[in-house]
Formats: sequence, C-alpha cells, structure tokens
Amino acid sequence: MFKAMLTKEFLLIGRDKHALAALFIMPSVFILIMSIALKDVMNEDKSLISYIAIDRDQTTASQTLLSQLAESPTFTQREYDQDTYQSPEEEGVQFILDIPSGYESDLAQINLTVAADTSPSLLSLFKNQLSMIRMREQLISLSAANHARFGSTEQDKLTSFDDDLIEVSYAKFADNEKPTSTQQSVPSWIVFGLFFVIIPMSTIFINEKKQNTLTRLLTMNVSILNLFAGKIIPYMLINQIQVWLMIGVGMYIVPYFGAAPLAISGSLLGLILVSLALSISAIGLSILIATCVDSVEQATTIGGIINILLGAIGGVMVPKMVMPESMQTLSNISPMSWGLEGYLDIFLRGGEVRDILPEAGALTLFGVVTLCLSAAVFTLKKRKEA
Repeated sequence: MFKAMLTKEFLLIGRDKHALAALFIMPSVFILIMSIALKDVMNEDKSLISYIAIDRDQTTASQTLLSQLAESPTFTQREYDQDTYQSPEEEGVQFILDIPSGYESDLAQINLTVAADTSPSLLSLFKNQLSMIRMREQLISLSAANHARFGSTEQDKLTSFDDDLIEVSYAKFADNEKPTSTQQSVPSWIVFGLFFVIIPMSTIFINEKKQNTLTRLLTMNVSILNLFAGKIIPYMLINQIQVWLMIGVGMYIVPYFGAAPLAISGSLLGLILVSLALSISAIGLSILIATCVDSVEQATTIGGIINILLGAIGGVMVPKMVMPESMQTLSNISPMSWGLEGYLDIFLRGGEVRDILPEAGALTLFGVVTLCLSAAVFTLKKRKEA
C-alpha cells in the first residue's frame, strides 16, 4: 500500500508541468541571473565610480592628486568637453571634481559636484580617497621639510606608503583566497527555491481532499503517519534534486557568463544534513498550509505570501548585515534564516558538521512541529466532516 501511495504521489507531481518548472527552472534561473548581476560586487579591480576632473590650478599638487586618484581601479576618469560640460548626470558620471586655483599655494577647498542618484556610500568612499591623498601629500611635504632641516630619514619610509602596508585576508579562507558573489548569492536562492515546494504540494493535497482520495485511504486503515510519509518522501527527493541542480548551475553554468564558479569550502556531509533539515522544514510548512485552507487559490496566495515574508525577514532578499538591529533580531524567527546560516557555514565559512548542527536541529524541530500541527488540524477537520 505504501509503495502504491508513493507511486501515486510521483505520478501526480509528474503531471503538473507548471509546478515542476517552478521547482526546478525558476530557482536555477534566479541563481544564474543574481550571480551574473552581482559578479562585480566582490571584485576589487572593478571600477565603481566614474568622474571627470577639472584642474584649474595646474600645479604639481593638483597633478599628483589626479594621478594618484587615477591609479585606483575603483575610480575611472572620463573625458569631457571643456566648453560644453554640464551636470554629472548629463556627463554620465557620478562626480565632477573641480580643483580650484590656489589648491597648492592656499590649500583651497576642492569643489565636488555629485549626481543626484549617487548613493551616500559611494560619496563617502570618493571623499575619503581624496582626503587620504591630500593628507598623504601634506605629510610628505612636512617630512621633506624635516629632512632638509634635521636630516631625517623618515621621508623615504613615508613615500613608500602604499597598499603593501596592509595585508587583507578573509576569515576561513586560505591565503590569496576571497569569497565570491556566487558563494554569497547561491545559498540564498537554494533556500528560497526549496520553499517553493509549498505551492505544488498544497495544490495536490487540496485536490486530493476535494476528490475524497485522502478519505478513501483513511478508510483502508492507512494511518495519518503513513499518509503524510507518502507525501514527505517524494518531496524530500525533489528538494534534494533542486539543491544539487542549483549547485550545479553555480559550479558549471555561471562561469560561462563571466562570474566566479561556486565552490564548497566546508563539509559535504554538513551540506547534505542542512539540505535534508531544510527540506523537512519546508515540507512541514507546506502540509500545514494545505490542511488549514480549503481551496487551491487560498493555498497559492497564502503560500506565496508566507514564502516572500520568510525570505524578506530571513535575509534571503535583503542581507541581514544591512538590516537594522531590530530586524536582525526578528530574522531569527524565520526558518529561511536558519537554513541560510547553515549554507553560509558550508559555502563561505568552511564549516564542519558540528557547525551546522544548531541550524539543522532548529529546522528539523520546526518541521516536526508543523507536521504535528498538520496532523492535529487534519484530524479535527475530518471529525467535523464525519
């Protein structure tokens, strides 16, 4: 009987082509698009800021400022027509840098015109770079004066100031390795994709209720435990196929579009455990929704809303690092947040099995609780119908 139930569930899933597309194609496309869209976020050599520079001072100091600014790969200087240039927006840049006469002799203030749509973080980055260059040149001038007066040797040390004074390394990564945008985006969309199981699973469950399929199975002495198990096992298998399909997209397809390939830096067993626990959580929530509502339309609407809310709260759509502290605290109630942290432990932090046990345990507990609630609601409704 149980084998027949599993066969029935697989046949129903296979007939729903739209559900299969939502489960497999849409998350994979999400990963591909987001990995390509964010491929330059972690690229230190990619220019983030463009500007045009107007040098009215034409001195050594002003030329030094511009040459050192041009050395940074983060900034790109654009050409412009000196007679017709207008606003940053019309010139297609974020900043117009105007160095006035008297910059060297009188320490005149630099004039910076900013495009209206420039983010405050980019403005702060550009201003800090200008300030650092100017301060460095002033220190070199002061050191040169001291050298001439006192014979100090500090000038040679100061003029060698560059990035070699700072060595950057990423926690949990080997030397000369750094995280990629793919490693940060793929875990989010795996989590989100697994919870898409809510819609097809609840749709099939409700249709079976309407057609009295579930009632007939119960009259054949099939327990609620076996009834739910007949649905859990097929969808757990589907979820695991989803996980490895999306990982495969990150590893082998994303690189063809210029983004970095996905790399698993942690435990493979830990990855499997998180995926299974996340699947139990998503399936438990799906069955709970299906038992509580009475129509496919309700299941689709409520399931979609819950999916989006859990993703927004859990850091899937908006990274938790940019959330206010209150929202970061609130995100801890979302099972998507637990799943995401577990995946980040594996993909980004080189985590072992012990590192993901808290998240896997919380997800499994959530799944068991929702399944128990589903059984209680289902039993209560059946008694009312009797």
